[in-house]
Amino acid sequence: MRDHGSVTSPTPGPRTPAPSAPTPRLIATDLDGTLLHDDKTVSPRTVAALAAAEEAGIEVFFVTGRPARWMDVVSDHVHGHGLAICGNGAAVVDLHGGAGEHRFVKIRELTVPDALDVVRILRATAPGTTFAVERTGGLHHEPTYPPLHLGPGETVAPAEKLLAADFEGASVADQPVLKLLAHHPELDPDEFLALARAGVGDRAAITRSSPSALLEISGPGVSKASTLAMCCAERGIAPTEVVAVGDMPNDMEMLAWAGTSYAMGNAHPEVLASATGRTATNNEDGVARVIEDILAAHAPAQKLHQAQ
Repeated sequence: MRDHGSVTSPTPGPRTPAPSAPTPRLIATDLDGTLLHDDKTVSPRTVAALAAAEEAGIEVFFVTGRPARWMDVVSDHVHGHGLAICGNGAAVVDLHGGAGEHRFVKIRELTVPDALDVVRILRATAPGTTFAVERTGGLHHEPTYPPLHLGPGETVAPAEKLLAADFEGASVADQPVLKLLAHHPELDPDEFLALARAGVGDRAAITRSSPSALLEISGPGVSKASTLAMCCAERGIAPTEVVAVGDMPNDMEMLAWAGTSYAMGNAHPEVLASATGRTATNNEDGVARVIEDILAAHAPAQKLHQAQ
């Protein structure tokens, strides 16, 4: 769902962390357009780099807009802790269970009243907007919502019905709402984002990661950055000890929060401006290059830490 064509000029390798920088304790990486190649695979070089980081005592968090059910692509590469931040920060998920067995560790839901407010506002300010509702159990969408990544067994109905207290009975209605998705068939993606943010205000957090006019709407204050900050605080990890990598607007807060951050060579122009460094494109294994340089720069300190 990422826009891989925003920047086409040749890109330099990652900027090596300064010797005075603390040894990173956690690497936070986006998936689509970042860790994954365009064909949605993880390259052998990246697999090796992820394993080497974990072996060196550096935790790796996958931080993505994807729902938990789309995480099988990296479940075999989680190593140690096995946690991922999904839904742009709406959920922390334990991936150890394998396909279909992912366990929600933390949920930061979008309340139904806030979701209904967003639907009402966007219907008025951007006529033609269609919606989908991402709950912990799956996606449900309106009849005219585009079939981007839809799966079987999804309910089709107006958003107001999808959000109703009696929707599909308690088995579905009681599932927390993780995200509201809003699509417009005609508006420019960045124009739609600006319009929605202006209209919705602080009722919800709105971002985008798609090349189309598809907005991802979470609860107030919910973002990749805020959930990553919570997870790091629980581990006693400071922002200065975090390296983050991403490519799209939904990564910007995370890149600004981390002590060291890299925009992919294929990143959205605004993302390039928000990161402290820049790496190669996703198809050129930009994340692996960042990890390799980190390990090379801090190898003596890591060996000392392991010896102690």
